[in-house]
Order: sequence, then C-alpha cells, then structure tokens
Amino acid sequence: MEISLQLDHRGDPRAACDQVPDLEAAGLDAVWVAEAWGFDSATVMGYLAARTERVAIGSAIVNVYSRTPALIAQTAAGLDALSGGRALLGLGASGPQVVEGWHGRQYDKPLGRTRETVEICRRVWRREVVEHHGITDMPLPPEKGGRHGKPLKMLTRPVRPRIPVFLAALGPANVAMTAEIADGWLPHLFLPEKAHRVWGEPLARGTAKRDPSLGPLRTVAGGILAIGDDAARLRDKARPQIALYVGGMGARGKNFYNDLAVAYGYGKAAAEIQDHYLAGRLRDAAAAVPDEFCELATLCGPAGYVRERVEAFREAGVTMLNVTPAGPDPARLVETVKNWIS
Repeated sequence: MEISLQLDHRGDPRAACDQVPDLEAAGLDAVWVAEAWGFDSATVMGYLAARTERVAIGSAIVNVYSRTPALIAQTAAGLDALSGGRALLGLGASGPQVVEGWHGRQYDKPLGRTRETVEICRRVWRREVVEHHGITDMPLPPEKGGRHGKPLKMLTRPVRPRIPVFLAALGPANVAMTAEIADGWLPHLFLPEKAHRVWGEPLARGTAKRDPSLGPLRTVAGGILAIGDDAARLRDKARPQIALYVGGMGARGKNFYNDLAVAYGYGKAAAEIQDHYLAGRLRDAAAAVPDEFCELATLCGPAGYVRERVEAFREAGVTMLNVTPAGPDPARLVETVKNWIS
C-alpha cells in the first residue's frame, strides 16, 4: 500500500504546495489536486512538479466535458515531461452541478465520453494520428462545414507512451467500466466495510473484460487522518464535507453521492441531509450525517485504532491510502502511517 494526500484546494494554493516537500520527505508517494470550480488543477500540478522530486502528481479530478480529449492528453503529457514521468491523470464525468452549473455544458453520455476520452488520450501519448469519430466529435460532417483540418499526431514526444489513468466512479456501470479500462479507481466517500456490498459485482464484471496488460486495478481511497484520544471530535471534522457531497453536489434526484449513501444503507439520513443542505441549513445538514458514516469514512482516533482503520482499507482492496492530515504536524502523521504500511 502507498500513501497519498488530497491537496487542500480551497485556500492559498502556493501555501498548500509549499508543504508538500516536507510530506515527500516523510514518505508521501503521491499528491492529488482537485479543481471543482476553484483553481484549475493543471496549474497547481505544474508548480508541484517544480517543488518536488519524487512524489507522483495527479489530477483528482479533471472532468471530461470542459476540455477536449486531445487537450487533456496534451496537458497530462506536458505535466509528465516537466515532472520527469510523475504525472497521474485523474479523470471523471463529475456531475451536473459542476458541468452544467459551472462550465455551462450539457451533462450527457457520461460513460461514453469518459471511455472515448481515455481511448483518445492513450492514442495521443502513443503518437498515433488521431481521428475523431464519436461522442466528442464535431457535430457537423465535413460536407456541411464541420471540419477543414486534417487529422494529426502529437507534435512533441511524450516522456511515457502510457500515463496512468485513474477514473472517479461511483455508479455500477461507471465502476464496471473503470475496472475494465482504467489503471486506477478514485472512489470518493469509500467505506471499506460496505464497499464490497455496493461495488463487488460491477468490479468483478469489469475485471472480467480487462486487458491483462493493464495490470491489477489500483484503488485510491481514504479520508481525514487524525491521531488522538478525542475520536468523536476528530471525526466531526468530516461532517461538513460529507454533507456537502451527499446534500449539495447535484439536484434532488440527480446526486451520485446521495445515491451512494442510500446504497450504503443510510437512506433516511441521506434524504434529511439533502433537505437541510438544499434549504441552506448547512449546520443541520452536517449534524444529520450518521456517526457511523463519519467513523467508517475516516482514520481518526487513538493510534491503535487508526492503525486498525488503515488495515480495514487495505483489506477492502485499497492500494493507495489517500489521507487528509488534520493536526499541527501533517508530516509526522504521514510518516507514522507510512511506517505502518511499509
């Protein structure tokens, strides 16, 4: 098992990035950079490439609607070159809140777009001539003025012909596709004790179609990391984020994280969280998150208990433990967990 960190993307990106060299020295294996509707991830990843020497640097996630597949491939190849082969491309369909509410793009055909984007990216990195004939293609045929340029291959030569692609997926069909075509999986709000019940069948279905050359699927999951005796207070740090996703990431009836909470068995709480969040009662939404949900989604408590939580994630198939250190010495927390998993 490796250890990674989700970079705090809500505040000063330079300050967040400047902490990573110390975390790298403590044993951090990778850092993931979100963008949502904040700063774009590629700019921050480029700065991280200059500030670090060893850690892998991944996007978590770049959505497949706001950029063309070729641009996504170019960006990943550029970051891979600047970092000396350390880029990880985290992709996903995101959801209507980001795609429609922020980017103004229609949220349609998420699985097809994701699959096509992965295929085109891999063709670009192999320097194949790229011809577009699919969902992400121009809407008009050449005879109607839709295309005047000839197909091209990448002008520059990528450092690697295959950059690892990690897909963010929650729904059964998306998870099955991820197990079939991706190098890795980025499931958010992963509860190790309940994961197999929700995703076991789609993972098996996708794995049965998987190209052996891809190797085993890598799984990245974790949560807030804090070591201390006041476990309940430490776990409470997760409540606002869980409430944001379960309650506010999408409209009523179109929220994948709410659907996930229902699949986990928290249907009544999921409805209450969403009611509060959509009404602007954010504190009430956070308070409605079940204690068990907070406990299973985090690694918080006395050292012995946190070590048990690490093993629970490992036993659930997690190959990269993705943590958000909470405390005055994040590097010490990373070093402690790194020693446990090594």
